[in-house]
Amino acid sequence: MSAHARRVDLNADLGEEITDDAGLLALVTSANVACGFHAGNGAIMREVCAEAARLGVAVGAQVSYADRENFGRVALDVPYEVLREQVAEQVGTLSAIAVSEGIAVTYVKPHGALYHRTMDDADQARAVLDASGELPVLGMPGVLLGLAAEAGRAVRHEGFPDRGYDDAGRLLPRAEAGALITEEAAIVAHALVLAERVDSLCLHGDSPGAVHHARAVRRALEADGWELRSVG
Repeated sequence: MSAHARRVDLNADLGEEITDDAGLLALVTSANVACGFHAGNGAIMREVCAEAARLGVAVGAQVSYADRENFGRVALDVPYEVLREQVAEQVGTLSAIAVSEGIAVTYVKPHGALYHRTMDDADQARAVLDASGELPVLGMPGVLLGLAAEAGRAVRHEGFPDRGYDDAGRLLPRAEAGALITEEAAIVAHALVLAERVDSLCLHGDSPGAVHHARAVRRALEADGWELRSVG
């Protein structure tokens, strides 16, 4: 991202049944909507899409392994063909609901274990890409974004103000010390640093104080001269 653009997106994972969707939708510019495989259902997707349409928030398909029991956070060995069909189903379901509410799905983002797996696994990455048409792809640097760029797909790089990173620039596993940043001042400071490097900042909607943190991050970005604009 150009340092002169001074534009950044603020996204959050919504529709996960444990999140203050309305509170976050009032603050973010993009909503990663759970498509039913790790959380959510048709009624919740519709509620999120309707409110996103009212507020002008972009909607993205947050696709996942079919693993509600573990909230999509356990890596699964799913064959390419099966995963492709699962991702296509998720994108298709959310797209149909979004269109019925007057908006469109404008990007795709893997969730949880699938997010991290597709950073290194070409077969899993191709399944996500082949199932999601020409949608722009939101994520961290790795195989998925690399293959998307090679195919001429738009890619959007994101950073996580409420997560710790290792020396290689990957997110620390959640069980490790420092993986979860919970102090608001630290989250805000991290967001301001990351905004210089990425297209979008993601705040986890299932984190304690998520709405308060999102509000603080948005205020700090705007005070620092950033224009908040969706990646869609």
